[in-house]
Amino acid sequence: MANKAKEESENLSGWKAVVWPIYPSELKKFLPMALMLMCILFNYSVLRGTKDSLVVTSMGAEAIPTLKLWFVLPGAVLFMLAYSKLSSAFSKNAVFYIIVSFFMAYFLLFAAVLYPCNEILSLNFQGIESKFLKNLLIPVEGWVFSSFYVMSELWGSAMVSLMFWRFANDVTPLKQSKRFYSMFGFIANISLVFSGTILNTVKNVYVITGLAAVFCLVIIFIYYWLNTYVLTDPQFFNPDEVKKPKKKVKLSLGESMKYIFTSKYLGFIVLLVVCYGVSINLVEVMWKGQAKLLYPTDAEFRGFMGNLQIWTGIATIIFMLIGANILRTCSWFTSAIVTPAMILVTGVIFFCCIIFKDDLTPMVNHAGFSILGIITSVGLLQNVLGKGVKYSLFDATKEMSYIPLDDELKSKGKAAVDVIGGRAGKSGGALVQFLLLNVIFVGSSLVQLAPIITLVFVGILLLWFFAVSGLSKEFAKLSADHDK
Repeated sequence: MANKAKEESENLSGWKAVVWPIYPSELKKFLPMALMLMCILFNYSVLRGTKDSLVVTSMGAEAIPTLKLWFVLPGAVLFMLAYSKLSSAFSKNAVFYIIVSFFMAYFLLFAAVLYPCNEILSLNFQGIESKFLKNLLIPVEGWVFSSFYVMSELWGSAMVSLMFWRFANDVTPLKQSKRFYSMFGFIANISLVFSGTILNTVKNVYVITGLAAVFCLVIIFIYYWLNTYVLTDPQFFNPDEVKKPKKKVKLSLGESMKYIFTSKYLGFIVLLVVCYGVSINLVEVMWKGQAKLLYPTDAEFRGFMGNLQIWTGIATIIFMLIGANILRTCSWFTSAIVTPAMILVTGVIFFCCIIFKDDLTPMVNHAGFSILGIITSVGLLQNVLGKGVKYSLFDATKEMSYIPLDDELKSKGKAAVDVIGGRAGKSGGALVQFLLLNVIFVGSSLVQLAPIITLVFVGILLLWFFAVSGLSKEFAKLSADHDK
């Protein structure tokens, strides 16, 4: 059956090769995995829109760098340490169930206790004159929303980047991944349109977090069904096609971290993840600050974020069709370079709108528009296009790069890169903004610092191009050895 699948893969042609490169015999494996990713992304989308509306409207967009730097990053480190301990003590399946159950329990607690009692549970630090301390303590005062923000951020890193893609890499051969991975995203990103509609129509936070808990339960069921009824069949999963059997090397946490960070190959992957996180964060925080001026209330802002999810879903589905053919017909380098190129172009246009705001205002007003509406729309377009290529090409090429690695680098290395690297990327952007706002230019706003942030943004993108080039060469060498 494995040879038959290989022959089918090599003979793909016509419209099916372009639009639907999945064979009927593979659907029993493909569809549940795509549905599981769809549920994970649904939670990611509704949680992201909800956390942003709660934090931005109650604390202000300037609180986001503080949250990402001093709360999300330590949370990611603690999660990675817990994940490493769990991986050493339990099987992969048990670790999956424990982590999803932990998130489900928190969402239920937030809906039933934390959110209804937010005003009672919130802290109040009065009499503090230092602006630095005030900015640092704002998320502590609103710790209920801050905890929700941290857990929502960790859901993206833990469930999307780590748990799902590690599972997919373990059960998907390299040749099959070239067809499956982009199509996973094509199917799964339909959930963005659904989640955007939910954010637009459902105004009750209890219902949204309750839905997140229900989808956690669905994810657990799908994972159980796959492992019990699908992957036990050699027709759908042959371990010899995914990796060569070898004696498993057991390392301590310290030895594992040393092993990970002395790997040139993983170093390039870390750069990809960090550069994406820093660059997108530099744009997003400033853009959300502008959007808050246009949509000041929690309901209005959440509706705006719902529109973002809908347009992102539509753009991603379109990019998935394009990306699937780029992955299938072009080199890894070509597929991987599209994302930084798109983010660079759209990001520079957005920053130019901010920097030359006063010069553009008369022309925009003459045309019957508001400059604030134009800036918010350009930021929305940048986010939609950036996320579209990220989900369709960046994620797929990054995950493909893990497949030729050995077990230790594929598991613990992936945990460090995706959880720590992803959080360090976003926290890196937060660190830049935090230092500019609270240390170097105290009292300034993000808009006033736009020229400096633009220079940092361009520098990060140049580093990203370098990382893609370096990883492309290493991936080609390792893939050749893997095929042999």
